[in-house]
Amino acid sequence: MPKAKTPRVTNGTRSKKVLQMPEVVTTPAVTDAGNGTSRLNGNLESQIRMRAYELYQERGCTPGGEIDDWANAEREILARHTQQQSA
Repeated sequence: MPKAKTPRVTNGTRSKKVLQMPEVVTTPAVTDAGNGTSRLNGNLESQIRMRAYELYQERGCTPGGEIDDWANAEREILARHTQQQSA
């Protein structure tokens, strides 16, 4: 009859590093002075993330369209943001 395996003991104990998602920090949009382009702030990114998830749910939670969902959400949110800024 086979013998049960026992855990191997090593000299140095190594712990696995657990990666964590960075916190979303809400900061105002930063505009580059040189060319007038602005980078997304944390609030816009979270709005895009939420809208992309809504689009995923509208598709019936089927995998495979994540990039399209993100692109469509980004387009909608940025258009809305640009419209609000110009008003």
